[in-house]
Amino acid sequence: MKRSSHLHRFLRDEDGAVTVDWVVLTAAVAFICIAVGLALRPALADLTGDTNGVMLAYDIETEFEE
Repeated sequence: MKRSSHLHRFLRDEDGAVTVDWVVLTAAVAFICIAVGLALRPALADLTGDTNGVMLAYDIETEFEE
């Protein structure tokens, strides 16, 4: 009789189900973040290249005149 109560309690316990829910939710968020990063990568590469070109076009003097 004691074994059946342990089995019954084990089958009614939902802590493991909550853990599975959190694992699935975390995996979905990670997948979305990776997908967004891959989608934005070409645009960000163009932006950094354009920014580099503008910064290289500036003539910066490194010596002060008296």
